[in-house]
Amino acid sequence: MPNKKESDTTVSSLPSDESNPTISSTIASTEYSKGNKPLSSAPVQIPISYPEDGMLTVEWIQDLTLTFDWSSRNLPPSEFPSVFPVDVFDTLVLTASKILHKEPNCVVIDDFDQDSRVVVVGDVHGQLHDVLFLLRDAGFPSKNCFFVFNGDYVDRGAWGLETFLLLLAWKVFLPHRVYLLRGNHESKYCTSVYGFEKEVMAKYGDKGKHAYRKCLGCFEGLPLASLIGKHVFTAHGGLFRSVSHAPSKKPKGKKKNKVVFNPETNPLSLGSFHELAKARRSVLDPPWNPQLSSNLIPGDLLWSDPSMKLGLSENTERGIGLLWGPDSTEEFLKKFSLKLIIRSHEGPDARQKRPDLAGMDNGYTIDHDVESGMCITLFSAPDYPQFQATEERFRNKGAYIVLKPPKFDIPDFNVFEAVTPRPDVNPFYDFKNAIDSDEELELASMGPST
Repeated sequence: MPNKKESDTTVSSLPSDESNPTISSTIASTEYSKGNKPLSSAPVQIPISYPEDGMLTVEWIQDLTLTFDWSSRNLPPSEFPSVFPVDVFDTLVLTASKILHKEPNCVVIDDFDQDSRVVVVGDVHGQLHDVLFLLRDAGFPSKNCFFVFNGDYVDRGAWGLETFLLLLAWKVFLPHRVYLLRGNHESKYCTSVYGFEKEVMAKYGDKGKHAYRKCLGCFEGLPLASLIGKHVFTAHGGLFRSVSHAPSKKPKGKKKNKVVFNPETNPLSLGSFHELAKARRSVLDPPWNPQLSSNLIPGDLLWSDPSMKLGLSENTERGIGLLWGPDSTEEFLKKFSLKLIIRSHEGPDARQKRPDLAGMDNGYTIDHDVESGMCITLFSAPDYPQFQATEERFRNKGAYIVLKPPKFDIPDFNVFEAVTPRPDVNPFYDFKNAIDSDEELELASMGPST
């Protein structure tokens, strides 16, 4: 059975790290305030510079954390280059991109010992201060503390850039302990609608287009899923279809550049890890032709939703991905000897429109509880969205999951509230007129990403 507890109001003790004994003592000694309150107003030195030897340290990440927190409260967005110069941005993003692009579509995380634990995090959507609280509440990444972030780092919140850069820094510092998966908002289309593109432009000015393109390139390298131990599968949206029966071909002759798609003649079926491994994840946006099999699997992994209706079906509400029922959860778990599916993708706004499923008041729901295990939705952005058109806010809590030995297959739910006070900022998108969830995106208007 899953375990549930409210987060403590004190800084979590950190596991030791034999390879870097300072990782616990240095961060733990920082004068953080107790509970989900702002970090202390410790003096910061700006601008941040990249280490001359190219090696990040825990002290550098600590300085970056405090500096981003301070600048978010004291400087306008246009002053961001004075905090994090574009040359430092370029170095960090390039270094992280090289690591990410070398990882497989589904990362396997199993380098555990008896003291290891894994923290799984859902959507954070640019809510920097809640991410800072989560990191210190869960215990920072270290040799024995793994982190798996399940996507949607940017959009809607005002600090998507700082959030993404901080997590990239942790990835560069501990590449085999921090895993960053892609969410549906790590795409060209979503970031042009929900604020991240405008945020980057506002923060980097005449270098904004350059910085935004670099972020898109980094998004392309983000893996699509993870296997934790032998029994836990995570992906931002969820399950995916088999595409082995939907090949495409190019005809010969004058029309050789035109792709002809063979219609799917077989009913939908669940995909395999072999198919997942071969998927083309470099395509950022969903398929603009729904029968193009090369990126159907990424589209499913990033956009699909669980349902209480049995079977697999096209996700017509979103216009992309699948809906899958508890029978499909059971089939997937049993076929691959799994116990848990941990997905994210749905906040309180989306769940408000789906009365057949539980709401997101506490940052997580158990959507399917079947013979072989469970399907869980995890959402880590409390009081979401930061900007909201309705007068009554959802005031949801956020959550993260801790998995522990010996099998890492029993979820320990940790629920937390939003950090207060949140700095006053202007939104980077038209939140009053923007749709409240991703369910109605006009995906037909999309063209190939550039």
